[in-house]
Amino acid sequence: MPNARVLRDIKARYGVRANEIARRAYLFVARNETLPPQIRHHAQLQLNTFGRYTRPTTVKNRCRESGKGRGIISEFGLSRFQFRKKALDGELPGVHKASW
Repeated sequence: MPNARVLRDIKARYGVRANEIARRAYLFVARNETLPPQIRHHAQLQLNTFGRYTRPTTVKNRCRESGKGRGIISEFGLSRFQFRKKALDGELPGVHKASW
């Protein structure tokens, strides 16, 4: 069972993915200085109505197993410790312990 941090990150990733196109459109309109101020203001108000987990900055790389937020190997989505543990157990295909 994933912990609360992992569930929150999954929720944030889903929210960002679901609202990405609308947010980008409103951002474009709000930042476009050639448009009238009323339209830009309305777009900014629409941006403010989006929820917390629709902002891309709320997504943080976290380990899928432990929920740690530091030392993440992004290719696998695992922390250093979990990566090493799974690699030694042979659960990651194509990953072997180096020896020379």
